Amino acid sequence: MILMIFFSLSLICCEVRQVCVGILLCSLQATIVPALDCSGQGLEGASCTISVEKLLDRAVQHAVLIYRISEESKMMFEEMFIPLSVMNPHVYGGTLCAPRTVAFPATKSEIQQISDKWLLHSVLILIQSWIDPLADLQVSMESYDNAPSVLLNRTKWLYTKLMSLEQGVLILIKQILGEGGLLLDIPEKTSDLLDSPDIFESVRRDYSVLYCFRKDAHKMETFLKLLKCRQTDKQNCSVF
Repeated sequence: MILMIFFSLSLICCEVRQVCVGILLCSLQATIVPALDCSGQGLEGASCTISVEKLLDRAVQHAVLIYRISEESKMMFEEMFIPLSVMNPHVYGGTLCAPRTVAFPATKSEIQQISDKWLLHSVLILIQSWIDPLADLQVSMESYDNAPSVLLNRTKWLYTKLMSLEQGVLILIKQILGEGGLLLDIPEKTSDLLDSPDIFESVRRDYSVLYCFRKDAHKMETFLKLLKCRQTDKQNCSVF
């Protein structure tokens, strides 16, 4: 009952914002390069004809927008589905981000010390670890009663752009490092979409995806910006 009250109130606010958000997503689609590829060339065979600098520009643009939309999607989800009385990251988000088998640098000094190779592979690991959860998120949210299309469109947008960023990072690995992507040992999916009929548990699970993905999206953005700086302006990269 509490959830439905918050949902109804949020829908009123959302109607006012929906046009603006729709315009924002359309403008993002128009301003960003359509795809992080090599003008139709595949990853195998002919080498990419786009410079590393331009590829990095495109990758950074994707990462910046992915982080921005993930932040706004998390906030919108909170406004619509999370009662203020339980909006505590330690309850709803902080403890729900699963520990990783791969340790990523956390402090600025640690980030500065890692190599370009590890920066690229770290981004790839982060991307590939979120492809399935974002796909599951779309399926789950489509089952919500009267879920606003603006939020559904955002989750679809995040998934599509993450797939595009993956292709771009694979090309960068080939161009900068002269090698293919790592064969990652990603744990088998343990999706519980069909095992959580309770709406509160579904909301909790979906919020944890948005909450934790936003944190990793920020890592992707930071790593790619640092890599771009190292490749183009080696003198002033200590700010990251």
